[in-house]
Amino acid sequence: MIDKLHLRCPGCNAINRLPIERIDDSPVCGRCSQPLLQGQPLELGDDTLDAVAAATKLPIVIDFWAAWCGPCRMMAPAFAQAAQQLQGRALLVKVDSDANPALSRRYGIRSIPTLVRLQGGAETARQSGALPVAAIVQLAGV
Repeated sequence: MIDKLHLRCPGCNAINRLPIERIDDSPVCGRCSQPLLQGQPLELGDDTLDAVAAATKLPIVIDFWAAWCGPCRMMAPAFAQAAQQLQGRALLVKVDSDANPALSRRYGIRSIPTLVRLQGGAETARQSGALPVAAIVQLAGV
């Protein structure tokens, strides 16, 4: 299991190594001091999701998606908007189901997009199909 995430700063584009246990601490860029998690979904995968889920006290909403999926691409702006609305109250995560087959198998993903809510590492809610911003925020439960 990994102990650090590599996050690109939305301000200066620098890559920052963030210890996973600091995911809830409003991390800032080491170069320009801008917030690293500016309400944008995190892209996680087979090697990183479990570590983040174990480290955060926040609920996590995972968007299982694929680049070839029309409804996934259609929902992406709504998911990003929900991430901005939920900043500091929930982590919104994108998992490419084609690139991360182990996670897709473990969560039993049969159709995409599928949103899965985790709290304390356990699944607490699930919804398949493209959703509007309000429904994503409601699924987060905060």
